[in-house]
Amino acid sequence: MNRRVGLAVGALGVMAVMAQLALMREMLCVFSGNELALGIILGNWLLLTGLGSWLGRTAGRVRHPQRVLALLLVFIAVLPLAQVFTLRELRNVIFLRGEAIGVSGTVIASFLWLAPFCILSGYTLTLACGATAAGEPGAIRRVYVADSAGGVLGGVLFTYVLVPRLDHLALLSVPAFACLLVAAGLAWAERQYWLAAAAGILAAGLVAAWMAMDVDARSTARLYPGQRVVFRGNSPYGKLVVTESAGQMNFIENGVPVFATHNIEETEETVHYAMAQRPHARRVLLIAGGVSGTAREILQYGVAEVTYVELDPLIITVGRRFLPDSLADQRIRVVNTDGRQFVKGATETFDVVIVDMPPPSTSQINRFFTSEFFDEVKRVLAPDGVLAFSLGHYENFVSPELARLLASASATLQRTFRHELIIPGGRIFFLASDGELYADIARRIEESGVSTRLVNRHYLSAMLTPDRLADMQRATAAPAKLNTDFNPVLYYYRLVQWMSQFRARTGLWAAILAAGFVAFLLRTQAVPFAIFASGYAASALEVVLLLAFQVLCGSLYRQVGVIITVFMAGLAVGAVAASPDRADASRAELAGLAMGIAVLALVLPVGLKSLGHAPVPVIQATIALLTLVLACLVGMQFPVAARAGASGVVGKASRLYTADFVGACLGALLASTLLIPLLGVAVTCWLVAGLNGVSALWLLAGRRGT
Repeated sequence: MNRRVGLAVGALGVMAVMAQLALMREMLCVFSGNELALGIILGNWLLLTGLGSWLGRTAGRVRHPQRVLALLLVFIAVLPLAQVFTLRELRNVIFLRGEAIGVSGTVIASFLWLAPFCILSGYTLTLACGATAAGEPGAIRRVYVADSAGGVLGGVLFTYVLVPRLDHLALLSVPAFACLLVAAGLAWAERQYWLAAAAGILAAGLVAAWMAMDVDARSTARLYPGQRVVFRGNSPYGKLVVTESAGQMNFIENGVPVFATHNIEETEETVHYAMAQRPHARRVLLIAGGVSGTAREILQYGVAEVTYVELDPLIITVGRRFLPDSLADQRIRVVNTDGRQFVKGATETFDVVIVDMPPPSTSQINRFFTSEFFDEVKRVLAPDGVLAFSLGHYENFVSPELARLLASASATLQRTFRHELIIPGGRIFFLASDGELYADIARRIEESGVSTRLVNRHYLSAMLTPDRLADMQRATAAPAKLNTDFNPVLYYYRLVQWMSQFRARTGLWAAILAAGFVAFLLRTQAVPFAIFASGYAASALEVVLLLAFQVLCGSLYRQVGVIITVFMAGLAVGAVAASPDRADASRAELAGLAMGIAVLALVLPVGLKSLGHAPVPVIQATIALLTLVLACLVGMQFPVAARAGASGVVGKASRLYTADFVGACLGALLASTLLIPLLGVAVTCWLVAGLNGVSALWLLAGRRGT
């Protein structure tokens, strides 16, 4: 491959990965940060990139592809920066301030907003295949390798170098600067001196803007009119913003309010329902939420120690800065790690365990509401210890969606604990224990001598009325599925409940999506279908592997980053390792790789379940190895498919990239939001195996390919 084209594709790979990570984090600050919103955003990203690759079929008619490539790189460099800025500026113009955005708004807005960058990047990949010397043999393979290698570099830079130190605008300026320099060099070599000068001026302008003004601060403030932004920062887990209004401090992570300092109801309910059951508790474990004041509130009961476990170190750092009293007492022991991992490895016992997590709207949060986690908590509880958590809000009406959510949580909890108490307060609280639980909470708080401002006899008399308690009993009496690690049905129920708040035309969107995929598949031949199936497998099985890693090892972010990096590196390694056989042999080789993916998908559920009691290093190494094998098989398929058939380089690249992105889009949409929560990991893997098995049989049947 022409070295300049290789650098251009590598720069595109770096920018594409970093833009995807940064823009998705920005979009979570606008759209609800649940699994469905994430699936829609990622699905749109892949679908639009596939659309760009499909449009790239016309790139074969471009007379000077390297000149066009240089021009496109300039746009690709500046578009993500413009998208971040316009999203912040227009959020409160297009949508009402504070408005929750439903499915339709998420689909349409994310599609339109992502379209410019994604379509251009997909088109550029196809164009690059024809921008080599006379479209030399192996051009598609080399472009695929260069793009994958750039993706690895971009992922490593984003996760380990830039995101802890820079805001999103400054962070995206780094790959933008690199793209502009590569574009300038490519334009200069093509004697397009005006374009080289323009790229150079833009690169210098980026540096000047970064040094002279804080654009991020100004644009972030636009998202929170009427409030003063006192802190903004990135951690590996998201974007944290702290605002101040009328003396109240508001902590907002990824656009979702985490807590506010004057929210007495949430703080007192979180603590006192649980602590009133065991007012003489000596050791309490608090998972998340301690900065909001819950850790300090627990100390009223005279406990010897509160162990507060918080995953994101930035929340602790910022909390100590703006709310120094919340964690100042020496009896509060702060542990910065994943809460589930802490419980799994704990050797001490606790009288009370309070899980102060948001509702399980993602698979990451769902891990704290599963049967396996309840078993782990029981192991570290004293014989009559109490577990407490909240789940959803109740406004004197239990909708069918909320009832199903509560019933599943109750059934899962009752599998582990003998006694359960459900309290319909401002939120619905679950208490569980093998010891006795007491419904006369007001009396027990009064007898303990603890002072409360809101959760008192009058408040509880209004909340714990017979009709409200009867609603809870009716809701949880219905048969329900258990929520488990590898069948996380609870977060699916939570998504359904969230969607019920909007007049969302989910059926319409599902029908449009299904019709589009069916139309695509009806026009697809054997070789592109194999790439479609491998793209689907790559997305779906990567979700499975990441879920397994989080369940078995905890959400150790840097290790999860390693898994993602291993996958991206495996794609490049597989593409390099693909043997340069004759085109006639490619069909059988492609079928063999498809069968390899099918076999891996079949054995994956058994292998993952067998790791349950293995040491963490063994689990980490095994999942990394499985990830590498999957990525290598997927990476090998693309260059092998590129050798099949006799069509031109650009047309073939367009069809293969389109099939790959469309398959990945479908895998991303279905696996995390529907298949895994409803059918479980095993069935999800079997469907992947079946799809790739059909692909192999079609190839071996001798149908015409690309």
